[in-house]
Amino acid sequence: MKILVTDRIAEEALDVLKAKHEVTYEELDHDTLREKISSYHALIVRSRTKVSEDILDNAKNLQVIGRAGIGVDNINVEEATKKGIKVVNSPTGTTVSVAELTLGHMLSLSRHLTKADASMKKGQWIKKELMGQELHGKTLGLVGAGRIGKALAERAVACGMDIVYFDVIRDKEFEQETDAHYYPLEKVLEEADYLSLHVPLTSGTEHLIGKKQLKKMKKTAYIINCARGGVVDEKALIDALQKKDIAGAALDDFEQKHPSAEMLALENIVLTPHLGASTREGQVRAGVVCAQQVLMALENKEPTFWINKQ
Repeated sequence: MKILVTDRIAEEALDVLKAKHEVTYEELDHDTLREKISSYHALIVRSRTKVSEDILDNAKNLQVIGRAGIGVDNINVEEATKKGIKVVNSPTGTTVSVAELTLGHMLSLSRHLTKADASMKKGQWIKKELMGQELHGKTLGLVGAGRIGKALAERAVACGMDIVYFDVIRDKEFEQETDAHYYPLEKVLEEADYLSLHVPLTSGTEHLIGKKQLKKMKKTAYIINCARGGVVDEKALIDALQKKDIAGAALDDFEQKHPSAEMLALENIVLTPHLGASTREGQVRAGVVCAQQVLMALENKEPTFWINKQ
């Protein structure tokens, strides 16, 4: 079988693939990928490559698309399903990486670490302006309690935090393990001192957090989004931060590729360039798990993480 990899993945993952099939690694632009895809039985991407309908129209031999990561919003899953192409991902690969980054953002917001660092490098000593607060005794509100949400909850409990959560599926085992309380979204918004989002970007979650939802949060609350940018209405968030309707925010992804100039001007926000999965360990796990899923599909075995299983 011929496997095409168009985004950088760990060498360990490429080795898993090469042990069984012919592998080509090439970072192709859209038009070139559309021209070449017909020769391949499997395609592996990360977030850069957009697997659109016109590419799939030319994918005459394609059996499986692997996403080395979690989100598949860069893949036209509906069209792939129509064409009988399996879509698989590796949701377990970067769980720890994203959970740790989220916790890092919570600590940064609560102790003003980015402002402290920037001021020190300017020769300033503004200790009195940087009074912070402890995570201990505060409430973490989770919107989405999947693998990453649960991993964050474990770490938050270790910091002495209380957990409230909303998810489309209630998990009583999770509640027993962390003493978490399940509430409707509105109640989670009202209770949270730190609100962390861990849901995929879909038509149902786009702008899940907007003006109405932000109004329900405490003025002392922080919101952290290490999921997809579109889950938060950025205009509404900027307005809330400007008016101090909430205390602050941290974002790792954005509605557009980069944050707006208006967002960059805010002092009560921490921004990172989509670093959630950017750890060596996470990338190795994500790549290897994805490679394993693709191999299973090519061998006519049922993949563990099969996105469009009918």
